[in-house]
Amino acid sequence: MSSPATTLLRPPHRPAPSFAHGVVLVTVVFFAAFFVWPVWQVVRGGFVNADGTFTLSYLGALLQNATYLAGLRNAFLLALATTLAAGLIAIPLAWLNERFVYPGKSLFGALVLLPMVLPPFVGAIGIRQIFGQAGAFNAVLHHLGLLPAGATIDWCAQFPLPGIVLVQAFSLYPIVYLNTVAALANVDPALEEAAQNLGATGWRRFRRVTLPLIRPGLFAGGTLVFIWAFTELGTPLVFDYTRITSVQIYEGLKDIGANPFPYTLVTVMLVASLTLYVVGKGLFGRSGGTGTTKATIGRQPRILPRASGWLCTAAFAFVAFVALLPHLGVVLIASARDWYGSVLPGEWTLENFRLALGHDLTVPAIANSLRFAGIATVVDLILGIAIAYVIVRSRLASRHLLDLLAMLPLAVPGLVLAFGYVAMAQDGKAFAWLNPTRNPTILLVIAYAVRRLPYVVRAAAAGFEQTSETLEEAGQNLGASPLRAIVRITLPLIAANLIAGGLLAFAFAMLEVSDSLILAQKQAYYPITKAILELLQRLGDGRFIASALGVWAMLFLGLTVAGLTILLGRKLGGLFRL
Repeated sequence: MSSPATTLLRPPHRPAPSFAHGVVLVTVVFFAAFFVWPVWQVVRGGFVNADGTFTLSYLGALLQNATYLAGLRNAFLLALATTLAAGLIAIPLAWLNERFVYPGKSLFGALVLLPMVLPPFVGAIGIRQIFGQAGAFNAVLHHLGLLPAGATIDWCAQFPLPGIVLVQAFSLYPIVYLNTVAALANVDPALEEAAQNLGATGWRRFRRVTLPLIRPGLFAGGTLVFIWAFTELGTPLVFDYTRITSVQIYEGLKDIGANPFPYTLVTVMLVASLTLYVVGKGLFGRSGGTGTTKATIGRQPRILPRASGWLCTAAFAFVAFVALLPHLGVVLIASARDWYGSVLPGEWTLENFRLALGHDLTVPAIANSLRFAGIATVVDLILGIAIAYVIVRSRLASRHLLDLLAMLPLAVPGLVLAFGYVAMAQDGKAFAWLNPTRNPTILLVIAYAVRRLPYVVRAAAAGFEQTSETLEEAGQNLGASPLRAIVRITLPLIAANLIAGGLLAFAFAMLEVSDSLILAQKQAYYPITKAILELLQRLGDGRFIASALGVWAMLFLGLTVAGLTILLGRKLGGLFRL
């Protein structure tokens, strides 16, 4: 029996090796079955022929097919343009918000995050109504005499790629904004002051000192935006734009058993995304920036003169207005009884909002999304907390592998994983019992859980890093078991982080697009996003009910983002970091 003095001299607490190894084993098995295996099925389908031998013939035929090549080129250009546009919007705003005080800073700092509350493809509904053939923009041109009476221009059909770029850039720039704000907050002011003392001021100081320090943050946000835009499925579908790889893959699902080209397209998309991630990580992810530099002294934002301050406010207001224009369009459609050829709807009604919560398609869809996302979030919390604890508290060499596995879903497009799940669940395969044509529930839950696990791991890991393990040791010295000490002491202390990670995982799972559109192939199992797309394609009041359902989804995710901002503040950007 040990004495009290001996008990107090216990070595620092570490997770029991059996527990840590068990977490690593469970995670590896889970990812092997539902991440590596589906990705391998996609690669295999594109490069293995019917007799089981390796072949490049499918890839060669694809590279000679003008339609597929055009789709890949358009997808790449779309992603590149979206990322550049999102960066041009987000980086100046982040700089202004971090370094200066201006009128309405708190209000506009929150407004610029609002585009996160609506999936891009739902916002595309509003843009199509505004810039469509009988949309509000043409009506304005008629009133101004800039367009002859009776003449119309379908701006969305005439310029589909620029339209999709604008919709996606103004929906996704908050990801770059959050990462940039977090990166700027970590830049040591002493470094910039030293550069200024040596003669580097203004743009030169930003380019030579600040920009290299925040490159990891820019890489994290930019990569996520690029991959998201490169594989986005919903927005091109709403724009009826089929000359893009994501839609070609979606249409290829109709003949997945006999057509190898969708497999090859998905493989090309996967390789392109991973190459971007690896190259960017090598160039920027390991550089000495925000990943290693922490501010040694606090920075006080500078109060701008009145004229400059109001110019800053005007810049934020303009971006917020343009970014929220799709949302405004969706709200107006949802509030209209009819809207054709006029600047604003001719008749207003709230009936669509009631129908959206009582329609025979939407009621089961809402219940399905709640069920799928809820179960996935529970899985993420259990697995995410265990993974984060081992990563932060243990000294296992394999903890680095664990960290890599947990973050990989951010680098692999959801479209790739969803297609992989369909491929691995075909009749005759080992996972045929999960075939989504019969019941996609298990695959949807797994897909949501895998895709959103990184957010929970990041949030939990940040909490463990900020909580001293001596508190757990003190609990054990008083007789608590290691598990009891964690549950009773540590988890309550990091509850805000866990709630934030869980809320983000739940909210984004509720409004997941690629997995929902591809895996939910029977109406009885449609989630919210699939129901919105189906309603949108129906004649009559379909688009009005779809928009109303989009507004309800917008309110739900808006409340979630507001709660996350209160809980995490600037740390929110860390959840969107590769």
